[in-house]
Amino acid sequence: QVRLVESGGGLVQAGGSLRLACAASGQTFTRYAMGWFRQAPGKEREFVAAISRIGTSPIYADSVKGRFTISRDNAKNTLYLQMKSLKPEDTAEYYCSASPSSLVITEGRLYDYWGPGTQVTVSS
Repeated sequence: QVRLVESGGGLVQAGGSLRLACAASGQTFTRYAMGWFRQAPGKEREFVAAISRIGTSPIYADSVKGRFTISRDNAKNTLYLQMKSLKPEDTAEYYCSASPSSLVITEGRLYDYWGPGTQVTVSS
């Protein structure tokens, strides 16, 4: 089992930046492909970004491409999401997730473990 805990959320003005972190514990971190998802009030959870076990082949949702960067530090068992040029529509609860898949995946149902989330609010 993998335990995930997100941090780094907060309130930021439009155009600003935030870096989210997700600390993993339990099973070997490198056994898991990792992803970020988000859910805004009244909306379904949506895919944001994902990365392979070794930190390659990142995939991004079109809505964040060019603004967000996913990365991981396997020595520190930590996943990151660098967010720049934030927009009010980026406001959501952000969740990190872990999948035993050897592939980089975008479907939430294929992720086995989830963190409790961290709130990101972007003011206009």
